Amino acid sequence: MKKFFGFTIGGLKHKILTLVFFLLVLVSVFYTVITVYRSNALNETVSGARNQQQKAIRDVSTETMSLIINNSMTKTTALQAYIADDMFNDIKTDVLTLQNLASSVFSNRNKLDPAPVFGPDASNDGIMTAQALAEEGVDINTSEYLSTISHIGDFMIAMCENSPYMSNCYVGFVDGTLYCVDDDSSSKFDDNGNVIPFPVRERPWYTDAVESGELNFTGVITDTYSGRSCVTCSAPIYANGELVGVIGIDLFLDSMQDYVEQSMNYGGFLCIVNENGHIVFAPEENGVFEVQGEDEAFDLRRSGNNGLAMFINAALSSSTEIYEVTINDKDYYAAGSPIPTVGWTVVSFIDKASTNMTTEQMLLEYDRINQEASASFYSREESLKSITILLGLLILLIGIVSTLLLSNRIVKPIESMTQEIIEGGKTGKLFEMKEVYKTNDEIEVLAESFDELSRKTKEYIEDITQITKENERISTELTLATAIQASMLPHMFPPFPDRSEFDIYAVMDPAREVGGDFYDFFLIDENHLCLVIADVSGKGIPAALFMMISKTILQSCAMLGMSPKGILEKTNEALCSNNQVEMFVTCWIGILDIRSGVLKASNAGHEYPALKREGGKFELYKDKHGLALGAMEDAVYNEYEIKLNKGDELFVYTDGVPEATNSDEKMFKIERMLDALNSNDTSSIQELLDKVKSSVGDFVKDAEQFDDLTMLGFKYYGSDDNKEEAQ
Repeated sequence: MKKFFGFTIGGLKHKILTLVFFLLVLVSVFYTVITVYRSNALNETVSGARNQQQKAIRDVSTETMSLIINNSMTKTTALQAYIADDMFNDIKTDVLTLQNLASSVFSNRNKLDPAPVFGPDASNDGIMTAQALAEEGVDINTSEYLSTISHIGDFMIAMCENSPYMSNCYVGFVDGTLYCVDDDSSSKFDDNGNVIPFPVRERPWYTDAVESGELNFTGVITDTYSGRSCVTCSAPIYANGELVGVIGIDLFLDSMQDYVEQSMNYGGFLCIVNENGHIVFAPEENGVFEVQGEDEAFDLRRSGNNGLAMFINAALSSSTEIYEVTINDKDYYAAGSPIPTVGWTVVSFIDKASTNMTTEQMLLEYDRINQEASASFYSREESLKSITILLGLLILLIGIVSTLLLSNRIVKPIESMTQEIIEGGKTGKLFEMKEVYKTNDEIEVLAESFDELSRKTKEYIEDITQITKENERISTELTLATAIQASMLPHMFPPFPDRSEFDIYAVMDPAREVGGDFYDFFLIDENHLCLVIADVSGKGIPAALFMMISKTILQSCAMLGMSPKGILEKTNEALCSNNQVEMFVTCWIGILDIRSGVLKASNAGHEYPALKREGGKFELYKDKHGLALGAMEDAVYNEYEIKLNKGDELFVYTDGVPEATNSDEKMFKIERMLDALNSNDTSSIQELLDKVKSSVGDFVKDAEQFDDLTMLGFKYYGSDDNKEEAQ
């Protein structure tokens, strides 16, 4: 071949031109018909494949995002509600602790010398200090109550200093005086340096507690001195049946308000709704809800928006699945989870449109890639058409064989691609690059585009699958924790089949997967049986871990032959030595001399035991309580004896029994518990506990269990002859 002015003589172009010269008209017509037909077929194939793959992407992505939102949103909302409820429940526990302590002090005030009481001192600002205040016209120096309550002033100060939630605590008395512990002494004075009178008996925390006669939470109120938003938990103090005053603790809500504000940073927002359906906290400029005063606030449960009203009603009663609500012509996903202790609920909203952005972005990227590939394909095809029309001699040179080969080269990969895309649209199988698509032309470019998009889709699905596996792992670990805790407690009944001197049975029903209650019973030696029941502060896994530690220490001390008093004091010493989590446990322990029937027992802040003498009824045995284990170092505990005769029965329990609450927020209480115990007409301890549990279930019904329910029953027979007579 030779080149002449850039033209190759004898080359492919020369041959094509020679053939085209003779058959130009025939080739042009033939090629035009074939090209138009193939082009239309290709356009239809690519367009149909594009629509099917878009639909497959949208369906898979929408379903996957729905699963993610349902899992993530409901669990996150429930977690926030759990954290908030734990905070309120801690304050409730602190109030009940101070209520019991104060009632005990005032019941024994005749045995106590008056302690000094001081008014506020501005120089103590920033120091946690106990100080006395009073209403207008009331002199703190004449109050008989202040000099008594000051005996527990150091304990109140220690609770405030060691609690993550307590900034203050106080006791308002019926004579108009107030014993207050806080670190804000300077705010108690006016501009002239005079102590500002405090209207004790007018404050809502005082009046509500006196009126109800039991523990109360106020709504969101403003603190008298700091002006900060807070909720006050209060409870009345009675001594010998007479109202002495009201104990109160303020829970400042700054952290809750800050968290709600920050929720706008995550594509949605959180709100706190109280038991009246009013918005308590909501982010500013959320575009939907506005926080208003209690008098102006609107009850969302009675909203004209039926979907919103239905969702709020559901969220106040139990944790919800995902709801779809429309507010101000905008669609939202919504989930809620209640805060049982105060009757509030945490609700979260996510703009529905924002959840579809991932799918839309993927489709837009797919369209961009497809358009670029199509543009490149059609551009090259047009160039090829022009060149082939001008040089149609090429087709004639190659002849029929060349035409068939060329047609096969173009059509085969397109048909394969079309078939694979259609199959993928039906089965979900992803597109893969194959050797047949490597044609070094627009078909290969298009195939590479489909392959890249399919690869990204596969990675996306794998990521979602991994998230789902992680959630399943967490669920499995919680189930394992439940099994481990259950195995720590005696669960084989009868536990001592070869011992006929007594019968014993116990149950523990945790409020969550794992709980903080526990019971235990074991033989110290052939003649001494140890009985234990306890309740750890808090719930969940932290309480379960603290429960295992406490149970192990108690059993170890008992096996050393210590008395109940010594066991509690040694256990308290061990728990206080490194109690960085500031948890505590109430406990009742008894050691029975099996031969004599003498039961030596001691109580660390636990519920009163119930005792039934043969032929009588169950009655509370009001022993003297000590402090809960882990609450204070060097605590001293009392020990007492009960002489058990044949047929006598003992019932011990945790506060989950009398404090079981139904949907009307009413408690089961001690009276119903005693009625259930005394309604049992069988001699079986197991049937006795089943009767109590059944009575609690009938009372609570469908209400959510908020505390562990633990019971232990014991019946004493003495010798074998005694058991036959008792039966």
